Amino acid sequence: MKSIRQVYKIGRGPSSSHTMGPEKAARQFAELCPEADSFEARLYGSLAKTGKGHKTDCAIANAFSPRPVKVIFNTDSQIELPHQNTMDFEGLKNGKSILKKRYLSIGGGDIIAEGEKVTDEPEVYKAGSFAEISSYCKSQNIRLSEYVRRMEGDEIFSYLAKIWDAMQQSVFEGLSHTGILQGGLGVERRAQQLYNQRHMDESKSTYETRIVCSYAFAASEQNADGGRIVTAPTCGSCGVVPAVLKYYKDEHGYKDKEIINALAVGGLIGSLVKANASISGAECGCQAEIGTACAMAAAALAELFGMGIDQIEYSAEIAIEHHLGLTCDPIYGLVQIPCIERNAVAAMRAINAVTLANFLTFTRKISLDLIIKTMYDTGKDMNRNYRETADGGLAKLYVLQ
Repeated sequence: MKSIRQVYKIGRGPSSSHTMGPEKAARQFAELCPEADSFEARLYGSLAKTGKGHKTDCAIANAFSPRPVKVIFNTDSQIELPHQNTMDFEGLKNGKSILKKRYLSIGGGDIIAEGEKVTDEPEVYKAGSFAEISSYCKSQNIRLSEYVRRMEGDEIFSYLAKIWDAMQQSVFEGLSHTGILQGGLGVERRAQQLYNQRHMDESKSTYETRIVCSYAFAASEQNADGGRIVTAPTCGSCGVVPAVLKYYKDEHGYKDKEIINALAVGGLIGSLVKANASISGAECGCQAEIGTACAMAAAALAELFGMGIDQIEYSAEIAIEHHLGLTCDPIYGLVQIPCIERNAVAAMRAINAVTLANFLTFTRKISLDLIIKTMYDTGKDMNRNYRETADGGLAKLYVLQ
C-alpha cells in the first residue's frame, strides 16, 4: 500500500479525476512527445460525459500549452473501456501521427498508462488490510497514528501539517466568498449564510450542525469554483474531513498536533479503500468518494477522541456501510448538485458514526475490510448511468429553471 500522500493532495478543483488526473497525463505525454507540433485528446466514458462541466478540456489544453490540442468527447456508451475515465492522446507533426498512448484517471488525481503499473510511488505499507494493521498495532501496543509514523517516517507529519493548513485555508476562503458559482447552473454560495444565520431558538446540536455544515459547504464551494483545496480522498469530497476536524479544533480546543495525528489515521483508511477498492466516482459511484471521505473523517475523529483501534475501525465501517449504493449523478456534470450538500451530510454522518461506535463496537458483525470489498462489488454492479455520467437520476430529470 502506498503513502497517505496519495490520498491527501493540494490542488485546484473541481475534480481530481476529471481535471487533476487528465492534466497530469497530458503533461506526461507532452514530455514523451517533444517533437510534436500539435496534439489530439480523445475522452471516453465519464470523462466524455461530464468533462465539459469539470473543465477537463481546459485542464488538458493548459498542460499542452503553448502547443495546440484538439479535444474530442466520445460519448459512445457501447465502447468497451478498461476504466470509465479513459483518455487517448496522439502527438502530431505536420499533421502526421508520431505517437499514441492511452491513460486511465483512476481517482484522487492519480493516473496509469494502459498496460503499465503505477511505479512512480513506492509501496510504503507491507500490510494490505485493516485486520493486518490492527493485529500489528495491538501486538506492539501502539496507536494507528504511531503505526503511520513507523511506516512513513517522521516527515509524514510535516507533510500533514501543510495539508492541515491548506484544508483550513479552503474553509476560510469559502466562508469569505458569496455569489454564484461558475458553470451556468446558477448555484449560490451558501457557506457564509449557514455560518452567520443563527437559528431563532438554537440548541447546542443545531449549532453544531450549522457550523459543521458551513465548513463543508465552504471547502466544497471553493472546489466547485476551481479554488485551492485538498483531496480527501478526492476533490468532490474535499469538504468532509476538514469540516469535522476544524469544528472540533475551534469548538473543543484540540491542538494542531492532535489534528495531524487524526489526519494520519484518516489517510490510512483512505489508502486502504484506494488499494482494495476504488475512490473513483466514475468507477464505483459516489459511495467511493463521499463514503470514503466519511469513513476517513469518522476514523480521524475517533482518533482525536482517543478511542481504541476496534472503535476506530467500527466508526469507519459504519460510515462506508451506510453510503453503500450511493450514486454519482451530477447535474450538467458540475460538482455542485448534489455534491456540495452531500459533503455536509457526510460530515454530520461521520460524527454520528463515531457516537455509535463509542457505544456499540463490541456488538458489531461487519469488519472494515469486508465493507470495503462490498463497496467495490456494489460499485461494479451499479448501472453505468449512475457512475458520474450525468445520464441518470438528478442529472437526467432536472430541468434548468
